[in-house]
Amino acid sequence: MPAAEPTILATSGGYRPGRRSRLAFAPLVGQAIELSGVTGRAPKLVHLGTASGDQRWFNAELDEAARTDGIHLTHLNLYPMPSVDAPEDLLLSADVVWVNGGSVANLLAVWRVHQIDVFMRRAWEAGVILAGVSAGSICWHHGGTTDSFGPELRAVTDGLALLPYGNGVHYDSEAARRPLVHRLVAEKVLPRTYCSDDGVGLLYRGQEFVGAFTEVAGKGAYVVDVDSNGQVQEERIEPELLS
Repeated sequence: MPAAEPTILATSGGYRPGRRSRLAFAPLVGQAIELSGVTGRAPKLVHLGTASGDQRWFNAELDEAARTDGIHLTHLNLYPMPSVDAPEDLLLSADVVWVNGGSVANLLAVWRVHQIDVFMRRAWEAGVILAGVSAGSICWHHGGTTDSFGPELRAVTDGLALLPYGNGVHYDSEAARRPLVHRLVAEKVLPRTYCSDDGVGLLYRGQEFVGAFTEVAGKGAYVVDVDSNGQVQEERIEPELLS
């Protein structure tokens, strides 16, 4: 069954080391599946690795992780051409769409060439859970901070804007992220911005932020905005710890 309302889980996590493999799905991926409400069959997850150029070796590692967890995983590759005849149908058939990290600027450009931006909106409106990590978090928002253009972080402001906010990923693991978010919000380059430490996911119902989850105890979510005096304020949001 699709979700009762459009739902996005935007994260800075979702992976962990596997017991017998290099990579396994961490609890945030399981939470995205739980949000879909699927029962009685294997959940259908569609993965897009556009931001890292559809690396086949990484697809294979996700295949292994999915087999371990009993997930039916399909990859929507766009290099060198779309891997299916009808990408929209594939996205609409999913319980969860999971977007991997990499270059969000490249992701957005390639998606628009193939109308994936249009298809994502339709899937979101139809109740497919949209989720992802890093670039796969920023893309759903108005914009955020990115190293897509080089080692020095910059703003990206042409996200899909399903969510009318900025997004700050890897908030605790890269020292330049927090001050840049504060500056971009102060300069009104980004609107109100929701941020996630590594291992944290931000949950939105419709266009409303409703809470956060974490795979790692002690990690946080944050909202950065300008107050009535024009000063930038940051508020910590305590996430629910996933088992």
